[in-house]
Parts: sequence; structure tokens; C-alpha cells
Amino acid sequence: MPKPATSPRTPVSCPCDPRMAYNACCGRLHRGEASAATAEQLMRSRYSAFALKDAEYLLRSWHPRTRPRRIGFDPGLVWTGLTVLGTTGGSPLHTAGTVHFSATFTEDGRAGRMNENSSFVRNDGDWVYLNGVII
Repeated sequence: MPKPATSPRTPVSCPCDPRMAYNACCGRLHRGEASAATAEQLMRSRYSAFALKDAEYLLRSWHPRTRPRRIGFDPGLVWTGLTVLGTTGGSPLHTAGTVHFSATFTEDGRAGRMNENSSFVRNDGDWVYLNGVII
């Protein structure tokens, strides 16, 4: 069943791109109203899900072979920005792709940055996260 369009923690701006409205960007994917058309779109929606602590969506968008049983969130970690640095494959015509990105955060008030090269594949026609290498 799709999630409601708004909740007490539904942001106005999308965490993946503050220039976009959440409900028109990643919110549609999180609620199950749409599927990611590209690996990059899935990666952006997963970043937003981490920022919003949406474990259900993260697990649903993870490949069954590499999916953890559960996801825990560090209460002191706040994701603050995303920059896509490059992609390979991952278009609507591909079955695999990678997305290299940089994400900024604060952890207990200290600023940090994480760079990852994430791999995505299609599973039953939908893009899913396979794994990632932190750089």
C-alpha cells in the first residue's frame, strides 16, 4: 500500500536536490507511486531515504542477494548534501550501471563527506542497489 503524500516528517524540498519538491521527486518513489527510470534516479532516491530514515524503502530497493535483514540509523548523523560525480550505464536501456557520488553529512555536529561508487542492476525489471565501494 502506498504511503500517504505527507507526514509530519515529509520535507518540502527533496534531500537529493533542494531545488526540487520532495513529492514530485523522490517522494513518488518512496511512496511506491513510481519506479526509478535510471540507476542515478534510484541512487538519488536512496540517498533521500537515508536522509529521511526510510528503512522500508531502502530494503525494498536493495537487491535480494545483498540486502541486509534490517537497517539501523545513527541518530547523530544528518545527511546534508549530494553531488553525483559520474555514471556508467544505468539508463532506461541498460540492465546495469554505476553511480559515483559524494554525500556530505554532520555527525554529532562535525562535518564529514563520503564518496561511494555504487552498483545497480535490474531485478524483475526494476533498478535495485547491488553494492557499493566507499572511496
